[in-house]
Formats: sequence, C-alpha cells, structure tokens
Amino acid sequence: MKFAPLSWLHQVRYVLPVAIATTLFSLPMVSPTLAQEQLARMVTVTGRGVESIPTTISQVRLGVEVQGRTAEEVQQEAARRTNAVVDLLRSRNVDQLTTTGIYLSPQYDYENGSQELVGYTASNTVSFEIPTEQAGGILDASVSAGASRINGISFTADEEAIATAQNQALREATQEAQEQADVVLAALGLSRDEVVNIQINGAMPPMPPIPLARGAVEQLALSDAPTPVVGGEQQIEASVTLQISY
Repeated sequence: MKFAPLSWLHQVRYVLPVAIATTLFSLPMVSPTLAQEQLARMVTVTGRGVESIPTTISQVRLGVEVQGRTAEEVQQEAARRTNAVVDLLRSRNVDQLTTTGIYLSPQYDYENGSQELVGYTASNTVSFEIPTEQAGGILDASVSAGASRINGISFTADEEAIATAQNQALREATQEAQEQADVVLAALGLSRDEVVNIQINGAMPPMPPIPLARGAVEQLALSDAPTPVVGGEQQIEASVTLQISY
C-alpha cells in the first residue's frame, strides 16, 4: 500500500493561521478617538415636576399623662384613661390604631444639692388615621374621654392620589428635561439624537407633624366649639435626569 506524501499537511498548517489572521484583521474596529467623540457628544439635563394634591387623611398621635405619689397609682390611672380613649377610637372606626408608647418615670425635687422623690409620671400614647374632615370631632371626643396629650397631627393624601400625582410629576419632569436639551442644542445649531441614560428620583414625603401644646389640649377640653382641622395640600415632586446624545 502506498501513502500520499505528507507535504500537503505542511501546506495546510501554514495556510490556516494566515486565513484566520486575515479574517481577524478584516473585522470592523472602532477607533479610540471615535469612541471618545461619541462619549463626549452628550448633554446631561435634569427636569423637575411638581403636583399639588389635597390631603385627605390625618395621622394623629395622642395619649394620656398622669402624675401621682406612687408608681402603682399613676400606672393604674393611666391605664384606665387609656382604655377609655381606645374604646372611643374603636367605636369611631379609626384606621391603623397602634400603641406607640408606654412610659413610667420617677419625679424628683432638687433642693440644696440633694434630690427627693416626690412622685411618678405615667403616659401612654397611641396613633391612628382618620379622614381629615372627622379629625376635629375625634380630638374633642378623645380629650373628653381622658386624653391629656396630643403629640402631633400630620396630613397626607391617599395612596391612589399620590401614585397618580407622582406619575404626572414624572411626565412633567421628563418633558422639561427634553425641552432644556432642545433649547441648549438649538442655540448651538445642533439637534438631539437619542436618550442614552435615564435617572429617576421619587416623590417627596408627607408634610411633617404639627405639634399641639399642652395648653391647647386644655382649651379643647374647655371649649364647646369643635376643633377646626385643615389639612391643606401635599406637594409631590419628581425629577428626571437624562443623558442625550447629539
């Protein structure tokens, strides 16, 4: 049996690397200068959108505070008054009723460099949510039931209204950002191409609580007129940052 000469194998061995190298060099390559120019030809703009919506929910924090000679005495009285307030709130079908604090602390009288135990202070606090138009009547009734502290009221819109306002604020922010880019580029005789990067920021939190002083709580108990509670408006803000090529 005769075998073919091996010279053709040597030819293949040398031809293949040449073919592969030729193919690699024939692929399109992006020059570093062109890549830098593409990166440089971008403008960054930030738009802002603001929507105002009425607040319809009041978030209330109130409680009772009792002072007396002994810890047992003040704790029992605080518990009695708190139960009365909680029963009232449940009868009014408030939402998110939650105990937020139970405190008992000694009270000292400092005189001539010494301290003397003179009694104890107990306080129990709860929080709840109620439609704002009902908040004034709830405050009055709570004080009549035994509440002696109103720690604060904050106002917010309902979740559906907030979501709708945030979407609208995002649309406004996006449009404003695009308009900014158009103005700047038009002034330079240029036009925008496409958006290459987007950064979105969310909504602002609800308005902070409005504290009510101890004297105001006493006035609630003495007054026959219902307490006015006005929620006002809540601003929903959103911002959008765009990177746009030109």
